[in-house]
This record gives sequence, C-alpha cells and structure tokens, in this order.
Amino acid sequence: MTVKPHSDLLRAAVAASRNSYAPYSGFRVAAAVRAGSGKVYTGVNVENASLGLTVCAERVAIFKAVSEGEREIREVLVYAVDSYDPVPPCGACLQVIAEFARDDVEIVMVSGTGRIERARLSQLLPKRFKGEKLRRG
Repeated sequence: MTVKPHSDLLRAAVAASRNSYAPYSGFRVAAAVRAGSGKVYTGVNVENASLGLTVCAERVAIFKAVSEGEREIREVLVYAVDSYDPVPPCGACLQVIAEFARDDVEIVMVSGTGRIERARLSQLLPKRFKGEKLRRG
C-alpha cells in the first residue's frame, strides 16, 4: 500500500473509523480532509433508522472543517473499512467537495484490504454545480 503524501490522512481516517455508526448497513466509512490551514479533520458515516437522515463520512469531515472556520479543502481521503475495493464518494459528497475544494482536488480512496485508487474531482463529477450559477446579472 503506497499512500505516502496522504499517510497522515490515512492514519487519521483509520483511527476515526472506530467511531463509525453503521448498525443498519454494516458498511463503515471514515474520511479525512486537509483544510487550507493544513489541519486535518475526520468524519465517519452516521446512520439513522430513518435511512434518509444518514450522513456520509466525507460530509461530516468537511462540515467539521467549515464549522471551525475553514473554507478550503486541499486533500480528501475516503477509507471504506468493510469493502474489498476502494469506494468513491457519493454524488452528494462530491458536490460538497466541489463547494470547498481547492482546484481539481485529488480524492484518494482506500479499501479495508489496503487497495488504493485515486481520481480527480473532475473525473468523478465532471459537470459539477458551481455557486456562480446562483448569481444574477
């Protein structure tokens, strides 16, 4: 497993994964993001009996960063604990990443078996919705 530039993100995600709350799916996910300040924020998926209220790890990590005053995400790592293959962020998470990502951020996806995939945001969400679409004039 070679994740060198993101090794601190992987360590943070693995440590955070113990807090995943996935009693319904049994599919635990953790994420770590590096903000513009350099600080690393983690998140885990949090399920709910009303499944539509479930929140993904990526959004938890980014929302934690934003709630602490960060407005830029420079790196994203997703750790799918219970998956043989790496798992990309869902569409909602990709849109949140697009809102706060620096340029065309690389997303590193790591499976519980140590398999790694990398993709740019533009590959996973080529036609992302940008905030300037909401501005008039």
